[in-house]
Amino acid sequence: MREFYTITELTREFGISTRTLRFYEDEGLISPVRRGRTRLFRPADRHLVKQILRGKRLGFSIAEIRDIVQMYRDPPGEVGQLKQIINKIEEKREELRQKRRDIEETIAELNASEEGCVERLAELGVKG
Repeated sequence: MREFYTITELTREFGISTRTLRFYEDEGLISPVRRGRTRLFRPADRHLVKQILRGKRLGFSIAEIRDIVQMYRDPPGEVGQLKQIINKIEEKREELRQKRRDIEETIAELNASEEGCVERLAELGVKG
C-alpha cells in the first residue's frame, strides 16, 4: 500500500480536476498533507474521494456527503453512518420516484396537447 498519492495521480485516476479536489479539501471532506505547496493524499483521502464521487453519482449533495463522512469520524461511527446512508438512499429513491411521476404526467399532457392539435388540423381540413 502506498503512503501518498499526488494530486495529479488522483485527478487522472478519478477523471476529475484539481479544482474539484481543492473544493473537497475546502469543504473539509479530505485533508491532504502539505509539503510546501505540494498536496499529498493519504490512502484514506483517496478512499474518501472515491466515496464522494459515488455519493455524487447517487445524487447526494456535498452537504449530505459531508454529514455522512462526519458521522464516520464521530460517534456513532460506522453503524450510525450505515443507518444514515440507508435513510438517505430511501430519500433519494423517493425523490426519483416523484420525478418519474412528474415526467410521466408531463408526457401525458404533451400527448394530449398534440392530439388536440392533430384533431383541430383535421377539422380544418389539413392533413398531418
